[in-house]
Amino acid sequence: MTDSTAPNRLWRETPLVPSHHISEILNRSAYLKLDMFQPSQSFKYRGISHFGQKMKEIHGPSAHFVIASSGNAGLAAAMTAKDLGLRCTVYLHEGVSEETQAALRRQKAEVIIVGKVYLDSLQAMRNDMKKDPHAVTVPAYDDPLIWEGHASMIQEIREQLVAKPDVIFCSVGGGGLLGGVLTGCRNAGWDDIPIVAIETHGSNCFYQTMAVNTDNFGLGNLPKAEDAPYDVIRDETYNLNLAHLHNINSCVASLGATSPAAGIVRLALDRTGNGRVKCVTIADDMTMWASKSFADDHKIMAELSCAATLAPAYNKAVFDFILPDTDGRDQNIVFVVCGGIKVSVDEMVTWNLQMKAAAKKEPEWKVTCNGRDLNTPK
Repeated sequence: MTDSTAPNRLWRETPLVPSHHISEILNRSAYLKLDMFQPSQSFKYRGISHFGQKMKEIHGPSAHFVIASSGNAGLAAAMTAKDLGLRCTVYLHEGVSEETQAALRRQKAEVIIVGKVYLDSLQAMRNDMKKDPHAVTVPAYDDPLIWEGHASMIQEIREQLVAKPDVIFCSVGGGGLLGGVLTGCRNAGWDDIPIVAIETHGSNCFYQTMAVNTDNFGLGNLPKAEDAPYDVIRDETYNLNLAHLHNINSCVASLGATSPAAGIVRLALDRTGNGRVKCVTIADDMTMWASKSFADDHKIMAELSCAATLAPAYNKAVFDFILPDTDGRDQNIVFVVCGGIKVSVDEMVTWNLQMKAAAKKEPEWKVTCNGRDLNTPK
């Protein structure tokens, strides 16, 4: 029995549905893996619930989950703890919405608000952990157990799709989702399937990390150290370099990691041939446009980190720029619609206004893929 069908798992199998709207735009067979239907409304529940079950097996019923998070990972941890009958404390920084705080408290989590930014709440969590022998840190993305849990979606896709996918699109921030996709593909014997990992220009830690490890994807011309928007940190465990961003300049908060998980970068670098990971960055307002387009067509709201995946689905020029080689046959394209709680009707109205204002300032979007740029009309 596979992990994705094991009776004791907490996550649920989610639908893989054909999208007639996107298929018509791309002239391909497009499928949507709808992971917003997880209990916490995000793919993160897969990996975090898997991690939580393993931790309860190790530490017993006295385990106390602690996490510093302003959104999806925190809610997944709180729901996991509630489902397992364990305590959970979520550390938030000031400014996290009342809606998010209420959602956490509904799951019986203790909510501690401390500091102005995420790093403040993270440090407070670390300090408090020293006083609690039962505390177990729940990682948002950087742990093999998290990737193993997320990998269940690939097993589901393998069972749901008659033919093998030709390409899989997903968003990337710290890399947890991508780690799950890569792990799942390895388990399925799908290492030859191209993976497209998409983030925003202002939160592109994964893109920059892949660039510094591949001499800008083989093109050269990496910025000088003093001019780069990141510091390079050596990771000896995985024998690679990590780009640590100086700043996050993106409103897509869920993709706002300053460095990706080194283990996931290694998984990506080890892929060769047709299975190489393509690294893409797009503008913030392109994610807003994709979210609006998806809601108009499918009547489903997608937070901006999730909508990043969908941007190439709604712009064939961008799709062809990312995947220029085709033999003319029909292709099965899977978009991982990863979900997330950072979306509401009011926010979508605001994004629409911001998108229109951005279009007046700049009539084109810049899309970057593996060291090359495309400008496309808005």
